[in-house]
Amino acid sequence: MRIAMIGTGYVGLVSGACFADFGHRVCCVDKNSSKIDGLHRGIMPIWEPGLDGLVKSNVDRGRLTFTTDTVEGVKDAEAVFIAVGTPARRGDGHADLTYVFEAVRELAKVIKPGTVIVTKSTVPVGTGDKIEAILREEGATDVSVASNPEFLREGAAIADFKHPDRIVVGAEDDRAQNVLREIYRPLFLNRAPILITGRRTAELTKYAANAFLAVKISFINEIADLCEAVDADVQDVARGIGLDNRIGPKFLHAGPGYGGSCFPKDTLALLQTADEAGVDQRIVRTTVGVNDDRKQQMVERVQKALGGDVSGKRVAVLGLAFKPNTDDMRDAPSIPIVKALLDRGATVSAFDPVARHQAEPLLPGIEFADDAYAAAKGADALVIVTEWDEFRALDLDRVAASLNGKILVDLRNVYDRADAEQAGLTYYSIGRGKPAFPGA
Repeated sequence: MRIAMIGTGYVGLVSGACFADFGHRVCCVDKNSSKIDGLHRGIMPIWEPGLDGLVKSNVDRGRLTFTTDTVEGVKDAEAVFIAVGTPARRGDGHADLTYVFEAVRELAKVIKPGTVIVTKSTVPVGTGDKIEAILREEGATDVSVASNPEFLREGAAIADFKHPDRIVVGAEDDRAQNVLREIYRPLFLNRAPILITGRRTAELTKYAANAFLAVKISFINEIADLCEAVDADVQDVARGIGLDNRIGPKFLHAGPGYGGSCFPKDTLALLQTADEAGVDQRIVRTTVGVNDDRKQQMVERVQKALGGDVSGKRVAVLGLAFKPNTDDMRDAPSIPIVKALLDRGATVSAFDPVARHQAEPLLPGIEFADDAYAAAKGADALVIVTEWDEFRALDLDRVAASLNGKILVDLRNVYDRADAEQAGLTYYSIGRGKPAFPGA
């Protein structure tokens, strides 16, 4: 099947490459000529494990192409996926659909009758209706509009695409349903369930899924606070509740709060949609507030570990991306944490395995190190913010020898207290008993 993918960002490029790997012929379209030029040279605009090899193999086989020319890109396409950005608008938190509607207006002029337009971008409820209205206004006839939200985890996106928990398709006519069934037919061998719903239901499903996961993260973070107050261990609590099949173990890891391109944006967009519908979403609203406060609590934790004042102190930070295996800095917890430390007079050195180029314009005034030990050298405290695998097996004796203050603040509970203390470190974790802060 011939597919066009509008947008070569995270969702568009991963989806396009995976569709091509299924055997479809895919053309990815993007107005950013530098992105397209880079892709023609094999340079990925994002960092995702395995993506460069997947793109290259399908380009070599002639199944995956790139262009800035929309007419060329959608020529003969049976399905056109829209995978452009939908960032949160300043002020009200609603998803900004400017790029989506611009793409639709351009497509209306060039697509052929019978084409299925599919929103892959995360869009508010009712966006498909608005797309249909724009197509009518622009004179496009006999075009189907469907919703096919993505559920990809950065750092594991290719595996998630090829082995999904489910495929959600929101379509109002048989043609759209049949085209999407055919596109995803290779996944039926993996017995991936396909859920056919109304278009509005599919649009809401994406927001509801991300909001629920955000709630789980904020819930376990609040339980971690309670564990510290009553001298319990949040990791054992998480295992105890996660073994219940009704709850499950995922997203029950206490830490500095959620970030990234989805959860912060999608929870705000869901609240905006609910407000417009006159329905109060109290749980999600509280979750957003809890997560915003969480970063400040992490700064306070570092400050308490340093005796109540970070002014004049040197703090080493390990991990800047919002999660491991990505260079994505969007709404990363590291940003407010580092900025607050700087505002309070600390000097910050940092290391991230791949996110430095994304972090540098966002965090001016910090020192970037070439590895974890260089970041720790001469620091009064070492803070683990992102749990990259290479931070899980540090030589703690070497860390202790590098540090000036011998303090390890582990915001991801990577290490065991006994191992850290054996290396001569004063260790602070999240939710694993009462923390013994100096002077407390």
